[in-house]
Amino acid sequence: MTQPPEAGARARPVLLSVDDDPGVSRAVARDLRRHYGERFRVVRASSGEEALSALRELKLRGDRVAAVLADYRMPGMNGIEFLEQAMDLFPRARRALLTAYADTDAAIQAINVVDVDHYLLKPWEPPEEKLYPVVDAMVETWAASPDTAVEDVKLVGHHWSAPSFAARDFLARNAVPYRWYSVEEPEGQRLLEAAGAGPDDVPLVVPPGGDALLAPTEAQLAAAVGLTVEPSTDFYDLVVVGGGPAGLGAAVYGASEGLRTVLVERQATGGQAGQSSRIENYLGFPDGVSGGQLADRARRQAAKFGAEVLTARKVTSLEARGPSRVVHFADGGSIAAHAVVLATGVAYRSLPAAGAGDLVGRGVYYGSAITEAAACADQDVYVVGGANSAGQAAVFFARHARCVTLVVRGASLEASMSHYLIQQLAAIPNVVVRTGTTVAAVRGGDHLEEIDLADDAGRVETVRSSHLFVFIGAAPRTEWLDGVLHRDGRGFVLTGPELLVDGDRPPGWRLQRDPYFLESSVPGVFVAGDVRAQSVKRVASAVGEGAMAVTLVHRYLEER
Repeated sequence: MTQPPEAGARARPVLLSVDDDPGVSRAVARDLRRHYGERFRVVRASSGEEALSALRELKLRGDRVAAVLADYRMPGMNGIEFLEQAMDLFPRARRALLTAYADTDAAIQAINVVDVDHYLLKPWEPPEEKLYPVVDAMVETWAASPDTAVEDVKLVGHHWSAPSFAARDFLARNAVPYRWYSVEEPEGQRLLEAAGAGPDDVPLVVPPGGDALLAPTEAQLAAAVGLTVEPSTDFYDLVVVGGGPAGLGAAVYGASEGLRTVLVERQATGGQAGQSSRIENYLGFPDGVSGGQLADRARRQAAKFGAEVLTARKVTSLEARGPSRVVHFADGGSIAAHAVVLATGVAYRSLPAAGAGDLVGRGVYYGSAITEAAACADQDVYVVGGANSAGQAAVFFARHARCVTLVVRGASLEASMSHYLIQQLAAIPNVVVRTGTTVAAVRGGDHLEEIDLADDAGRVETVRSSHLFVFIGAAPRTEWLDGVLHRDGRGFVLTGPELLVDGDRPPGWRLQRDPYFLESSVPGVFVAGDVRAQSVKRVASAVGEGAMAVTLVHRYLEER
């Protein structure tokens, strides 16, 4: 990596080039500096590992990266592998792959795998024709893309503090860069002292240029780090409740088709899918894509078309007020619209094991909790569940942990997990699958220490572990719709044909037509994704239902 620049230069965004050939590396940097040196800082690295180290340093300093150019053929880590990891550090940076003519197939693969923006054939002479137009397009796209995250947020907490974990998880899932300081390290102690706080007051959040926050609520944290929490108006064409794949799909299609659209998300866009370390059966990504990357792209896509995304706003009730549909928030606020799409998804069921409730966020985690990956190094980790989410988590944590044990209540994985994922698990030597097994109890002091595993015969084995990740079924969490929408016995919202009983429309239905396929018992309120009764629990179907719901919204609006 080139030497760190003077402090004044650090405000300039970075153009990073990566090539193991010293001559090529110098030539790329020379041409980039010649044309972009006044506006950008050019950094070059000689390997993927060195470049990732440079990106981590830039991240910690709060610098911005506008574009990354990486050579395809590099030893140890090729350009595609590097760009995939670079996306996790700087998801908004634009990406280009440098290839020889013989490697154009690799460039096409890179477009599928890591959403590469361009590929450049070597040599790129003259740069005025072959290099600069490509880089111009990348930096223009980067400059035009919304980037509301505040750089260099400082977060002080304790590893085994549930509120500290919640704050880390919230920032990570919302793609907000932050630097973590433990209360046990000197810098963490200095920050606490400067804020007039002690170790018991965590988490402490210090946004750049803002006031320090002690144990903030999610809404306070979201506002402090630059996320949008307030709507720009009180009336929209379409309100989408829930930011998972179905909600993001509805927001993208609604906004792109001219509807004034707002998406309201309680915690972070992506939903359960956004916590998946790798989704490998989603159309168009033959090498898989992480849930976080997919959610980030969808969020940026929705914003590009003009959709508003409100974060950390909990919806507590829904009201039909004449031709308007009103959504009420927990803080007493509300917004209204011509139509509503409910895409609130499902939540993992609570683990029915003694002691589990007391250790949530302190060793017991619902979902992947990817922020815990580093802490799992050389540890024995347990994952509970037999469906795809659990399998994906086991694959992910196997890269870090000494051993990952998948605890499955059923007799086999075949009934609940995709075939490709079963094959992957079987090929990973440090993954163990224990079928016919449940978690009977968990114990620990300030964090999880022991797990009791019970088999079908009633035998109980106690194992030592500090990390237990839970993926046991799903509940729709639709209690807030009591008395408003018709639901089935498990709480999933009924729509379309499911609402007809012996051909009769639902009570109170006043329109001279049957409910549309995704329409609820209240006209103009549509349902998409996992929260809908009889839905297919897959990311692709959820996105499709979000798009279909917008088509039905248009039909509904034409009737008015």
